[in-house]
Amino acid sequence: MIRHAKSCDASRIAEIIITNYRVNFYPFFKNDEFYFSELNVVDMAKEYSDGSEELLSTYVYDDNGVIKGIIRINGTEVVKLYVEPQFQSCGIGAELLAYAVDKFGADNLWALEYNTRGIAFYKRHGFQLTGEKMIEDEWVPLVKLARNKHKQGE
Repeated sequence: MIRHAKSCDASRIAEIIITNYRVNFYPFFKNDEFYFSELNVVDMAKEYSDGSEELLSTYVYDDNGVIKGIIRINGTEVVKLYVEPQFQSCGIGAELLAYAVDKFGADNLWALEYNTRGIAFYKRHGFQLTGEKMIEDEWVPLVKLARNKHKQGE
């Protein structure tokens, strides 16, 4: 069910990312111009064009032709992990994260500081807050989580 993303998946990947940004992040920032104008599926899909770094580092959860989630990896960092809201809490995110850990040794990521649901998800899967913080794009507070590689006898 998890496979490398293809260029024909670009619009679906973009749709999942944009939907999650709007559902999960808009309530904190309430920036209409950004979330409903600048941020759009057409432009985001272009980032996942054939041969792009974004596409090459992205994997999708494909359930018989329906892409329900995506994960993007850079080295051992989880750059993006999103599941279509209708399919959240079904184990898809956990499968994508386990895939990244098993296949790439994924052991760190940055999460929106306000994303308590996401942070709780990562904690349930062996990641812990490191205490590191940064501000992205001059206004987005992020916190770093890292995986304890010795957790659960690994």
